[in-house]
Amino acid sequence: MNASVPNPLLELRTLGVSAWLDDLGRGMLEDGSLARLIREDGIAGVTSNPAIFANSMTTDPRYAQPIARLLPKMPSAMALYEELAIGDVQRAAGLFRPLYDRTGGGDGFVSFEVSPHLAYDAAGSLSEARRLWGRLDAPNTFIKIPGTEAGLPVIRDLIAAGINVNVTLLFSPERYRAVTRAFMDGLAARARGGKPLAHVASVASFFLSRIDTLVDKLLDQLSAAGQPAARTLRGKTAIASACRAYEIFEESLATPQWQALAEQGARPQRLLWASTSAKDPSFSPIKYVEELVVPDTVNTMPLETINAYRRLGRPELRLERHLADAADTREGLERLGIDLEAVAAQLEREGVAKFIEPFDRLQKWLEERRHSPQAS
Repeated sequence: MNASVPNPLLELRTLGVSAWLDDLGRGMLEDGSLARLIREDGIAGVTSNPAIFANSMTTDPRYAQPIARLLPKMPSAMALYEELAIGDVQRAAGLFRPLYDRTGGGDGFVSFEVSPHLAYDAAGSLSEARRLWGRLDAPNTFIKIPGTEAGLPVIRDLIAAGINVNVTLLFSPERYRAVTRAFMDGLAARARGGKPLAHVASVASFFLSRIDTLVDKLLDQLSAAGQPAARTLRGKTAIASACRAYEIFEESLATPQWQALAEQGARPQRLLWASTSAKDPSFSPIKYVEELVVPDTVNTMPLETINAYRRLGRPELRLERHLADAADTREGLERLGIDLEAVAAQLEREGVAKFIEPFDRLQKWLEERRHSPQAS
């Protein structure tokens, strides 16, 4: 990029948006590309998930030597996966630690997810999250917990214990409202125990493009069946849902419960816009970044979206302009018989399954290498 032209990614930061990378692998840690994104583009954090690690470990030759070295020492494929993934997260957290320290714990986080098989197992999730937090041993990490109904008490208990939480797989504004309550209840329990609140961090990851992908299919079916109003709503549902979630965020900050917690040093649980790569080729590749610029939020992007935003981005505070239109969009969908809570429930089930499949495939791939080391 021409040094004389402002970098839109850096401009996002001046508007109160933290740009994070939705990817992690040994390659970017060893070739300096993650450090370069931090230095030149102001990338302020990393999110990972089972699908990301599965892709990295099975395609990047840089894992071959560590796998071969660790194979004799690891009792299971799961243990091998954890050793590799936690090592990557810790290295990334080290790169972001100066930013974390400079912002007083406001940014510079790296996320690691519990097994997706635990999405509906509260007790199992809580136990695993505590164990993984201890293994990570870095204050600028998040434990990712799916925002399922079973995840709500886990979020509360982890926050109460002072463990940073990234709540993932949120598709429903109303489920997000329940997540904000769990977050504040956890802080309140911590405060009652006389424990400090200032360095407990959390984000709530609201997924975007998957909403439009599903709803637009329904709208296309309605349009083909003779409902022309359906066509006018294509590509609007995710932004409308995000707007409602942001309204709930603002409402939560106005509650007496939050005001009392803030007075004790608590930091807000920021909304994080996830699933930000546009799946529909007719959409702008930066649609889910450009339209959701609003202070005190995070936008996590795959590398191709970061590259597109660096090239095409024109940062302005846009989300609040969409609020009135968003209400109209939600009403229009309701008139057409599209139930957004049912859509969110379907996407949550599919989201968990989409993480389980690559997670299990990776475990099988690693297990094959444990029994046939030459497969590496």
